[in-house]
Amino acid sequence: MTLQATSSKPNGPLTLGFLAVLQDPTGWLGGYLVTNGWGRPLEFRLTTAVQPNRVQTALYGATLTEYLHADVIGKTLVEKTGTKPDLIVTDSPPALALRARIEIPVIALAAPGTTLTDAITFAHARSPGGLLLSGRFASDRDLVAALLERVDSAVDLAEPFARIREAVGEARKMGVTNRAAA
Repeated sequence: MTLQATSSKPNGPLTLGFLAVLQDPTGWLGGYLVTNGWGRPLEFRLTTAVQPNRVQTALYGATLTEYLHADVIGKTLVEKTGTKPDLIVTDSPPALALRARIEIPVIALAAPGTTLTDAITFAHARSPGGLLLSGRFASDRDLVAALLERVDSAVDLAEPFARIREAVGEARKMGVTNRAAA
């Protein structure tokens, strides 16, 4: 089944979702920030830490990271958020698989030396390091480029991830991640 990506607001206000996936000693956790086209926050959510057990690690094998990043963390955060973004940007290339589970285009920031067999790399002024797009959804490229053109020129796609990490750190200090619903 192929999901068609369409902007819900072709000429209306643009919204962007920024999905960060972090690993710490307690497991994997996600932070999700939805902003307007100027980078101002509209909604923020985070997950509790997810630690796969040895049985899950054995059963999922090489697909475990993709499953955790896209299905357990990414899809859950997107579905529980009230504001639907036009585009999701992630700092986790394995989370590109989220695109197969939702009807929103997903791109990843390309870290230097990042190579994925099923991802397409493309250059864009919003990300000096380049962007990644799932090879299964190469047809999203024109839509993604059009959406990125609507983003305010002052917005750096990498910057919201620093805010997410800081917010997650503050939430952890407050003990929120121990109570957050995944």
